[in-house]
Amino acid sequence: MSRLPGLDLLRAIAIVWVMFFHAAGQGLGSPWMPMSQFGWMGVDLFFALSGYLIGWQVLRPLSEGRRLDFKDFYLRRALRVLPAFWTVLALYLLWPAFRERPGLESGWQFFSFTLNLLIDYERNKAFSHAWSLCVEEHFYLLFPLLAIALTRRPALWKGVAAVIALALAGIALRAWVWNGLDDNANHWVERIYYPTWMRLDGLLFGVALAALRAYRPRAWAAMMRRSGWLALAGAAVLAAAMWISRERLGFAASVFGFPLISLAMALLVAAGASEQRWTGRLRIPGAGWLAAASFSLYLGHKGMFALMAGAFGEALDARPLLAFCAYAAAALAGGALLHYSVERPFLRLRDGLIRSRRATSPTASEAAAA
Repeated sequence: MSRLPGLDLLRAIAIVWVMFFHAAGQGLGSPWMPMSQFGWMGVDLFFALSGYLIGWQVLRPLSEGRRLDFKDFYLRRALRVLPAFWTVLALYLLWPAFRERPGLESGWQFFSFTLNLLIDYERNKAFSHAWSLCVEEHFYLLFPLLAIALTRRPALWKGVAAVIALALAGIALRAWVWNGLDDNANHWVERIYYPTWMRLDGLLFGVALAALRAYRPRAWAAMMRRSGWLALAGAAVLAAAMWISRERLGFAASVFGFPLISLAMALLVAAGASEQRWTGRLRIPGAGWLAAASFSLYLGHKGMFALMAGAFGEALDARPLLAFCAYAAAALAGGALLHYSVERPFLRLRDGLIRSRRATSPTASEAAAA
């Protein structure tokens, strides 16, 4: 799938929004609070994007009667994620000054992608934002198998039933867990915000978009012609989600907020996926680069904030505008260094290996054919 300016813009918004949220306690101060307060929703936008893009990558060959090339799929995912992730993890493990908080979970939880399930958030907050990568990795592992099972005899009712069942199960599970929580906010993070089974809504709605595109192309095309209305609907639903999520740890936000946020993000992703309309062709200077480097920025920005706070934190505390510029520059510089020195070289290696496989393997060549 070629890169679309609309989806790149959404990626750029997601990473900037998340960084605002994480920087709120690092010198930005109250003038930036309206942007940082709901910045955690940027992760839900990433989930919706991932669900759509990975869903299309998996469902497209299946919808055309072809076999999914598992080696190709997992090679792509491994070389996309692991080199940059392991580089940042090494910094966290070996360089305490890079940690935004003193406590760090054991390395095996990061390597096994179980951090989001086993973290002691009260004591070990450093690199805790890797929780979302754990959710993504679980999705990469299980979704292709589930997709194959559901598409052996494809039927619309199966997809609709799966989406409804999973969404309702998430609502019921979060309600049950929330009712058993105490007043400790760290326990809310551990039991509601981080676990994979609590955070499937964004991925689920993104996959639903990909399934609609793959199995109902006429309906997808009709929807793409109305992408402006999709963007408007997404903005309206997002406003409603923000209103419900004012008390982030409350019952309504914890139980119903996540599916509502995810629906809003999926509508925005659908609008950004339109190749003919302005919603998918809108170009904002810098958005393309932010989108391309978003993974590196996400991995390293809190570590760069920690380095900046350790070196200049006291001097920046009373200067909100200067603090904003300093922390932003540090995050962008760290993300650029990781992106150009690690992420891009391994992406080029990945592309070369995949081309080599397709040149020598008839099965891989057939799977790649459009």
